[in-house]
Amino acid sequence: MAVTVRQNLPLAAVIFMLQASLAQATTLLNSSYDVSRELFAALNPPFEAQWARLHPGDTLTIKQSHAGSSKQAMAILQGLKADVVTYNQVSDVQILHDRGHLIPADWQQRLPNHSSPFYSTMAFLVRKGNPKRIHQWQDLARPDVKIIFPNPKTSGNGRYTWLAAWGAAQQANGGDKLKTERFMGQLLKNVEVSDTGGRGATTSFVERGLGDVLISFESEVNTIRQRYAQAGYEVVVPSVNILAEFPVTWLDKNVKTRNTAAAASAYLEYLYTPQAQKIITDYYYRVQNPTLMAQYKERFPQTRLLRVEQQFGSWPQVMKTHFASGGELDKLQGAVHQ
Repeated sequence: MAVTVRQNLPLAAVIFMLQASLAQATTLLNSSYDVSRELFAALNPPFEAQWARLHPGDTLTIKQSHAGSSKQAMAILQGLKADVVTYNQVSDVQILHDRGHLIPADWQQRLPNHSSPFYSTMAFLVRKGNPKRIHQWQDLARPDVKIIFPNPKTSGNGRYTWLAAWGAAQQANGGDKLKTERFMGQLLKNVEVSDTGGRGATTSFVERGLGDVLISFESEVNTIRQRYAQAGYEVVVPSVNILAEFPVTWLDKNVKTRNTAAAASAYLEYLYTPQAQKIITDYYYRVQNPTLMAQYKERFPQTRLLRVEQQFGSWPQVMKTHFASGGELDKLQGAVHQ
C-alpha cells in the first residue's frame, strides 16, 4: 500500500500512518458441525491472541458456521468459502476431495491421529431420576420408551447413533443380522422426532419436552446437563459404544485464493497443543493425551468403543450399506411405517 505523507506533519502522525499502512486483518471461516458452538467459542479467543503475539500488526478473526456436518459439507460444495472444516465424520470431509477437489487425497496424513485432534462417543440424556431405567442400547427398544436423536441422513451425530446401536445389537445377538434388524426396527418405531441436526434434537428434548431420552455426543449431553442443572438431567454412557472421530482439515483451494494458508494450518495445529486439549476436555471431548485423560477420568466413563472401519468396513461402504437410498435405514423405516 502506497502512503503519501504531507510535509510538516508531526513525526508521531507520520509513524501512525506508516503503522496503519502495514497493519492487516485476517479472517478465517471454520465450517463445523451442529453442536460445536460452545467448544469453538472457547477455543478461538486464545488462538486469536496467540496469533496476535506472533504476528504483530495482523489482527485475526475466526468466524464460525454451524449445521449438521453433511449439510455443511454440501454448503461448501455449493460455494461456501470456508478456510477450515472441523467435522464429526470422515465421509463429510472426504467428499470435499471426491466431489469438490478442494483438498488432496492424503488429507488425513497431514495432522496427527488421522487429522482427528479429539474424539467422542454417544451418550443418553435422561430425565431426572431416570424414570424409564435406561442404561443400555437394548433398553431403547422397549415399547414404553420415546427417543430423540437427529436424522442419520443429514447428521453425523445421527449416523454415529445408528452405528453404535447397530454395533451393540450385533454384539448382544452374536452377529445375528435378523435379530439386529428387528431391534433397529423397534428403535426406529420409538423415535418421537428426528431433527436434521444435533442441536435441533436438543431443542426438541429440552425446550419442547419431547422424549424420554436424547441420544447425542457425550460432549453435548454433558453440556446440557450443566446448563440446565435445575432440571436434574442425568447422563448415561452405555457399556458398548462407537468411536466418533472428529476430523479436521484446511481447504487448500480456498486458503490459496484467500491467502489464509498460514493462519488456517496454524489454527488446526493449535488444536493439538496442551492448552487447546485442556479446553477440549473441559467440554467433555476425549483426547489422545493419557495424562489429561487420567487427570479427568471421572468425566469419561469406561466404555467399549467399536471402531467404524473394523465393525462395518470403510466409510464409503458404511454410507452405501446403511444410509444411501435403499440402504438399511430406508428399508427399516419403510417397514416401520407400513
